[in-house]
Amino acid sequence: MSLLASVDWPTIGLVFGGTLLATVLRCGFAETAVALRMLARVAFGTRFEAGPARAQLAAQIQDIRKDGLIRAHHFQIGDREFDEASKAMIGERSIAALLEAHEKHKARRAVRAHVAARTLAMAAELAPVFGLFGTLVSLGLLPTHGVGRSGYMAAIGMAVHATMVGLLAANLLFAPLARLIERRLAAEEVERQELFDWLALQLAVSEPHLREAHRHDAHAEPRGAQVHRFSAG
Repeated sequence: MSLLASVDWPTIGLVFGGTLLATVLRCGFAETAVALRMLARVAFGTRFEAGPARAQLAAQIQDIRKDGLIRAHHFQIGDREFDEASKAMIGERSIAALLEAHEKHKARRAVRAHVAARTLAMAAELAPVFGLFGTLVSLGLLPTHGVGRSGYMAAIGMAVHATMVGLLAANLLFAPLARLIERRLAAEEVERQELFDWLALQLAVSEPHLREAHRHDAHAEPRGAQVHRFSAG
């Protein structure tokens, strides 16, 4: 209790409140909401891992390779991106549709990650500014006709606290959170790309277009023979 009582809550509220308000005004409500959702996802969401997803798909891939992509059914693993990509692949009977859906989701994630990191970086830039603002406010509270020792020490203490809170918020909170989002999503992209590359490789033999193209190439007359027959005629 004594520790909480010693915390200068008005100064913290001034620095954080001003920083958040200025960030919203600069970045807008939409981008701020994206940043908050990304923070919630990184902090509380389940991390995507290719290994468990691959284990879930193993049996279903065997069925598809045995029966072919034409008779395959939509399979799900509980991940929105993968389930939508799988649905597109089954709907069009094409692995290209699977990869195209993956690229669309990947592009959207990249945009959201960039917006979130930029918004938090903006907050990191603004926090020291409002720390300085808190310092100026505390010094401005000093009376012009003189002040006692206790009042002087309180004002100086508030000024120091405001500067410290601004620097700590920028360098130990907002900037690290921005880098955390970038690192976490970069690692997730690697996991997802590995899964989709592996899945496309496993299902390549089941795609009907590939087998039809292979059969056509095997029975096609060589180009040189066509030219020779044309010349002879």
